[in-house]
Amino acid sequence: RPMESPAPPSTLDSTGALLWDAVVGKYDLRADELVTLEDWCSLADEIAELREEWVAQGKPRTTKGSMGQLVDHPLPKRMTDLRMKRNTLAKQLNLPDEPGGVRPNQQRDAANSRWAAAHGQSA
Repeated sequence: RPMESPAPPSTLDSTGALLWDAVVGKYDLRADELVTLEDWCSLADEIAELREEWVAQGKPRTTKGSMGQLVDHPLPKRMTDLRMKRNTLAKQLNLPDEPGGVRPNQQRDAANSRWAAAHGQSA
């Protein structure tokens, strides 16, 4: 019987919840993968929040530093840092790149099938 997709954790905001639903609606993930997915979705929420803040400020590239000097605005760099972390988590999930692609854990499934065949068991 097909497993019901887990609901988004209550800690997620709208961006993260949409990402969660898109992933769990398509893939069956293990518990440890769901934890990684939650972290990925949380980063997506944080990036969206920072982007809204930056846009509300007029998307400034610079701001005044503590001594009144012109410095790079911190929000674009923070968003870049979070995107790098988000992308690392996405790679850890090993989801296929194209729609209708292979299951994300095809290699693990293939190894289990080979093991079962070698030990006289059906996969």
